[in-house]
Amino acid sequence: MDTPIYDFISAYAAGGGLRCHMPGHKGKAPLPELDLMYAPDITEIAGADSLFEADGIILRSERNMASLYGSAACFYSAAGSTLCIQGMLAAMKQEGRCVIAARNVHRSFLNAAALLGLDVIWLMPEQNRGILSGTFSAEAAEELLKENPNACLYITSPDYTGKTADIAALAETAHRYSAPLLVDNAHGAHLRFMPEDCHPMSLGADMCCDSAHKMLPALTGAAVLHSCERYAGVLRQCMGMFASTSPSYLIMASLDLCCRYIDERIRKDIAVNLDCIRKLREHFSGRLRFTDGDPFHITVLSSESGCDGLSLAQALRENGAECEYADRDMVVLLMSPMNQPEDYRRLTVALEKAVDRAERCQPPEPVVLTLPEKVMGIREAAFAPSEEIPVEEAEGRICATVKVPCPPAVPIAACGERIDRSCTDIFRRYGIPTVNVVK
Repeated sequence: MDTPIYDFISAYAAGGGLRCHMPGHKGKAPLPELDLMYAPDITEIAGADSLFEADGIILRSERNMASLYGSAACFYSAAGSTLCIQGMLAAMKQEGRCVIAARNVHRSFLNAAALLGLDVIWLMPEQNRGILSGTFSAEAAEELLKENPNACLYITSPDYTGKTADIAALAETAHRYSAPLLVDNAHGAHLRFMPEDCHPMSLGADMCCDSAHKMLPALTGAAVLHSCERYAGVLRQCMGMFASTSPSYLIMASLDLCCRYIDERIRKDIAVNLDCIRKLREHFSGRLRFTDGDPFHITVLSSESGCDGLSLAQALRENGAECEYADRDMVVLLMSPMNQPEDYRRLTVALEKAVDRAERCQPPEPVVLTLPEKVMGIREAAFAPSEEIPVEEAEGRICATVKVPCPPAVPIAACGERIDRSCTDIFRRYGIPTVNVVK
């Protein structure tokens, strides 16, 4: 597969032309050993196309990506899935829709809802493991769709622990009520190429975002917004409302190279990794409990396995393995198709040592998530004068901006909701000492 963006910036860097244009580094790094990184970093010069008016090399690369995923259209983001989420929600704003959203959203969703002045109706988890993972049924979504005509349905899947929603059932339900299905698939860019294709666009989503940098060999900030035919004509404009006019060509070139990687290698690499992951889980069978879902999210249910997650993560760190996330109840070890068998051998050794050294603990009481009282709109609360106060003083106050230990997660209290005793208990459980409240 061709790589038009990468080929262009590489040729320009090698050409040695006089750079009478931005960026100011002129292809030279402050440290000479970094010159190779700076040289291909350019902006919208002749022949380089323009991300939000793409009709050249960027458009060609996006079409390559769309062909690999079977999407009607793809749009590149050099600002992560945050920009993709903003673009999806802006398209819904144009149609005057309210948003029914599963409560385990990334904070960028709440920020976008505040900026766009969107109404959000929350779909609460029916079962949950703390605030990071929950179950959201199509039946519960249908009840809200019945009550709220001219809505869209917004789902986060996989969640931070790798748990996936039943996207096919949710899509069928949403479409029966003429509601578009939007999916935050930031953690699932690889799902199209698993032994069984389980990418949201393949299962009926109308739009979804993939954070390529999370699961593919792309630079941080690289993401893709996939679209069905219906929204293909408006999303570039919607994304352009929020994005920098100087997107990184290095990030876009890394997406370009991802196309080649996907085309040539990803299925083989996934097969190798899945075998290694299976062996690792079998090795610790009976000693550690893991979540189900996407295999590349090796989520250890630490407290259910008898050890403190923060202690386990520290012991892993001391043995050369850095985890993606940890709290007292779980540790998320995020792998990708780029990992090699040697990585799993090292992880097995580190995890063996860490389990022996981690502090013991008893399984905690379940976290009971309830929907706090809504007092103000998200936009009104987010832009109101606010103050940061200790959690102990927050009961009865109105949440201004959200604090969660690591997105995506169920907001303990969202913008405009009254913080109650249940909220303050959960804040303390997750070690959150202060909250932002409306003055």
